[in-house]
Amino acid sequence: MSQTKAQLVSNIVGDVTGGARFTGIVTATTFSGNITGTAATFTGNVSIAGTLTYEDVTNVDSIGIVTARSGVRIDNGGLVVTAGVSTLGIATATAFGVSGFSTFAGTSDFKGAIETVSTGATTAIAGTTRVTLECDLANGNVFTHNCHATGGNVGIVSLRNFPVTKNSVTTYTIIFTQNSAGTGNTTAATGIGTNITLTPLGVSGFSTSARVATASTVTLSTTGSDVDIVTLAIHYNGSGTGTPGNYRVFATNNTGYRLGNIKP
Repeated sequence: MSQTKAQLVSNIVGDVTGGARFTGIVTATTFSGNITGTAATFTGNVSIAGTLTYEDVTNVDSIGIVTARSGVRIDNGGLVVTAGVSTLGIATATAFGVSGFSTFAGTSDFKGAIETVSTGATTAIAGTTRVTLECDLANGNVFTHNCHATGGNVGIVSLRNFPVTKNSVTTYTIIFTQNSAGTGNTTAATGIGTNITLTPLGVSGFSTSARVATASTVTLSTTGSDVDIVTLAIHYNGSGTGTPGNYRVFATNNTGYRLGNIKP
């Protein structure tokens, strides 16, 4: 059954087969059949009181208001994802028209979100007792590193595979555990902020240094087995992704974490 530039006001109780095209106003109160045409086009408003199932979604141009009992709500205020969601059929990077990273306009509230902690990999620097600490940011935003287990102090911190989209700041945290002698990474020459390699996603790497509050560098505690938390913030100004001058790195260090003396 098809209708062109007319109004359908009666109930539909049978199946609609063939090319189904509704360009008028459909005010039927009951529809109990199936639309099985090769194409069904609605140019007016469509209200669905039951369940709407998408078997194949290849493109999402715009999303107005969607409510799902599984815990996903997308509206003009932003995106809310609750802990009850296990599988999202269309909420993938490609569904939103981006590759690898999603950008949500408006306010986003992720309840029960967690950060994945990854262990930084090390590569020896030839001819020295220093190592490069490799942080693959595709694995997470938080990394751990034990200074006593690498055979050398960290000479270069390498941050790679981080997103470069519009003018933005992304932060990454490294949790360092000092060696037993308290000598791991304590000099300006091997400081965390002195030698940094940045490798944005899809761009060749380049060397830089971090800006620090003391205008020197970030060094770790000199007390054995202390824990330091170093945060590196990368500011990309939104211009050419392969130009080193379009990036700035800021480094802060919360140092000297250890077990306190608990008194009765």
